[in-house]
Amino acid sequence: MRNAGPPGSSGEGRTEVLRIPAFRLFWTATTIRGFGSAIANVAFQVLIVTVVAATPAQIGILNALGVAPYLFLGFIIGALMDRWNRQRTLVLTSIGRAVVFALIPVLLLLGHLDFWSLAAIMLTLGVLTLFAQSAEQPFVPQIVPRSSLVSANARLGQSETVAGTAGPAAGGALLTLVGAPLIFVFEAVIHAVSAVLQSRIRVTESAPAPRRAGRHIGHDIVEGMRFTYRHKTLRPLALSVHVWFLGNSIVATVFAVFALRELGMPAWAYGIAVAVGGVGGFLGAIIAPAVGERIGAGRAILVGRSLTVVPWLLLAVVPLSSATTMTVLLVIVSIAQFLFGLAMGVEDANDISYRQAIAPDAIQGRMNATIRTTNRIVFFFGALGAGVLATWLGYAASLGVASAVFAVAALVIVFSPLRNARHGEAGV
Repeated sequence: MRNAGPPGSSGEGRTEVLRIPAFRLFWTATTIRGFGSAIANVAFQVLIVTVVAATPAQIGILNALGVAPYLFLGFIIGALMDRWNRQRTLVLTSIGRAVVFALIPVLLLLGHLDFWSLAAIMLTLGVLTLFAQSAEQPFVPQIVPRSSLVSANARLGQSETVAGTAGPAAGGALLTLVGAPLIFVFEAVIHAVSAVLQSRIRVTESAPAPRRAGRHIGHDIVEGMRFTYRHKTLRPLALSVHVWFLGNSIVATVFAVFALRELGMPAWAYGIAVAVGGVGGFLGAIIAPAVGERIGAGRAILVGRSLTVVPWLLLAVVPLSSATTMTVLLVIVSIAQFLFGLAMGVEDANDISYRQAIAPDAIQGRMNATIRTTNRIVFFFGALGAGVLATWLGYAASLGVASAVFAVAALVIVFSPLRNARHGEAGV
């Protein structure tokens, strides 16, 4: 059997997670990598448009390559994470990404960075990121007491929100000051430092039980699916988040075009609205542990799912157009973004923490992979359908459809045992 968690994982008290040395190293590595990735994403977009001069079709291919590994390898890698050493996987993927990022400035200086080389880089980074994310979620319960999982995931959510909000602005400034090659050198150094920090984490991971005769990785994957979709509270949790990702695929496809093209918001105003959403996400992550402790995991997730309905319904029903004054547009769109960020901040920490606490360690990788990979599949096909939906109904009506989909995600919880679930209850 794998290690079931860190010493003291059954304790009743909630530990301040940044005082736990193992989590402090993990959080630091994750945070600096998050900032680096947000900065590098800006440089990637510049490379795609200016250096590679990619066509719209090629841009679509490059973006798809970041998602493709989840569609084709997600279940397999999730099963492997229940058998491989997760800390070693994190270290090796950080080293791998450091090497890949270091290769980019070399190709730039030699003049060999073209569409095909960039496509190979994007695909490689996508695979390495999939391995890293598949190891991270089941690794956290091994270094943090289960009573402190909500606080741990809230801390990770806070740093992710700050990185996602401030990173692009920093990336734009650095790109102007030092240029793309040095940004990718900086990104390589960040991942190398991350690997060092991850390697210093002190954790014991015992070997998994050997497979019974006649079993292979396919059986492991099916076992993970059965556990997830037969569990009385994980099943509605998984189904709810799948529906949520369908709604989010519509929003992600439609919102920027709606704001920038139909409402005529200038880039600076759109950027402010998105930044306000980051503030909402940060605040949501701050209050998530208290909300989960006070009303329970299920109701905290339900609050987040329900609140997600409001911003998109607001944008769908309020009569906004390019003739609306910029002050009104900025206020309403910023409110919508703030509420969306707040909802995600509250629900994410409670959702992920409940999953981590309720599932035995031996099946954590497969359970998380089952939910995460299905989410990506739903998002992929949902985004394709969202384009058709927006063409047929228009942008505002499509956001109204997204709001209705988010409402269905909330109703799944309302009519299930998950509604009464609390952190700390035993797995079934």
